[in-house]
Amino acid sequence: MTTAIHTADVQHACTVLSSPALIRLITEIDDNGAIPRRGLARMLPGLTPHHIGHAMDVARSLRLVSARPGAGVDLTPSGLELADLYDATARWARRHAYPAPVADFTTRIQHTLALLAQTPELGGEDGHHRRVPDGSPSAQAAMGLAGPRDLLIQWLHANPQAAQRTESAE
Repeated sequence: MTTAIHTADVQHACTVLSSPALIRLITEIDDNGAIPRRGLARMLPGLTPHHIGHAMDVARSLRLVSARPGAGVDLTPSGLELADLYDATARWARRHAYPAPVADFTTRIQHTLALLAQTPELGGEDGHHRRVPDGSPSAQAAMGLAGPRDLLIQWLHANPQAAQRTESAE
């Protein structure tokens, strides 16, 4: 049985998943493997201890990471799937120069998730484009967004806690 995901839930989840610190944490672990808890600041330069702590709190509350003594902080299966979603989103954005021809990985993910939050029905299941907001990529590029959108919806079905509006995930 498939439960519908409401637009407000998609928007909330996209906001939570767009945190620069969370994106960096998940992708750093995905790229390099488990990180010793005390090595987080070294592996995530430019982030304050507060931002790292908040990203860890969100990642734990969404069950994206696990931390075992001696093993460090590693991704759970949900965390690995989120890393795949981030990669697919960044690839789409890079291919379509979105939001600009020159943008970093995190910015591409943030802007594309914001686009998905505005238009969760892009490239609907019937294969027809429904709407493209002003200032967004062309209709053809938006159709290609169906892949990342489908991954997002799949991930949200498997991780409904990301769509729940609670203070711990804000």
